[in-house]
Amino acid sequence: MHKLGLALALGVTFALMSPARAACPDAAAIDAFLADRAAARPTAAPVAAGGSITDALCAQDKIVTRLSRDLGPVVGYKAGLTSPKSQEVFGVTEPVFGTLLKGMLLQPGASVSSSDAVRALFEADLVVEISDAAVNEASTPEEVLASIAGVRPFLELPALVVGKDEKLDGAAITAINVGAWRGVIGELVVLPQGAEGVAMLADFTAKLTDDASGETLSAAPGKAVLGNPLNAVTWIAGVLKAQGKALKPGDLVSVGSIGPLHPMKPGMSVTLTYEGLPGTPKIGARFD
Repeated sequence: MHKLGLALALGVTFALMSPARAACPDAAAIDAFLADRAAARPTAAPVAAGGSITDALCAQDKIVTRLSRDLGPVVGYKAGLTSPKSQEVFGVTEPVFGTLLKGMLLQPGASVSSSDAVRALFEADLVVEISDAAVNEASTPEEVLASIAGVRPFLELPALVVGKDEKLDGAAITAINVGAWRGVIGELVVLPQGAEGVAMLADFTAKLTDDASGETLSAAPGKAVLGNPLNAVTWIAGVLKAQGKALKPGDLVSVGSIGPLHPMKPGMSVTLTYEGLPGTPKIGARFD
């Protein structure tokens, strides 16, 4: 197995086997969290910082099950904290796992109100669309590339939900479903196979621009995500395997932040451009 793939798989296994420090939150705790989330009130993570990843994943599963009543079925997964800098800030040594629901995904040019969530943010991201279940056994970026239909532009709009004084670490972030709230998703971009496609995903630049001023808000290469965004797919597959699950054709994988998070500001309109991907795809949104 590729060294990075092995390291990520071992990290997932050890995290899921770590002893729990507390119980999985009960229904009352989940109800209270979701009521605050729906009302855009600052709340506390259902598993506090210092808790176990096992309990955090249990909390996330309960939250996703409840949210799916309104937001529809699971359409994929997201990796968070995929850059060394973000891992250092939150005191973790590997990414965190979240779940995407159909109703979270918006059409290009969508208008979103920042007041609908606590600590609403936006970031450059990328979605990989799975085409072959063989991806679950892939251990190199080339093998992952052979099992995907392509990639989709993704301007993710996460919300941290918790109050500014609440501490967030890997467990707490996992428990709040890695802040999954909304995201603007674009059309499929087909990539060349083999070394050319792998290099393209490592070397492209995700550039966020303020439409009004033309200012570049951030610009970062694909390699900012675990050396290559395809490695995020390997990591997600490892988490699912540890849970007795697997990626399937049609699933979407959000690979994580390609550059910094930005706070939403009412009246702001932004464009995300993928320089170096076929057709130089763009996607945008407006914040009310």
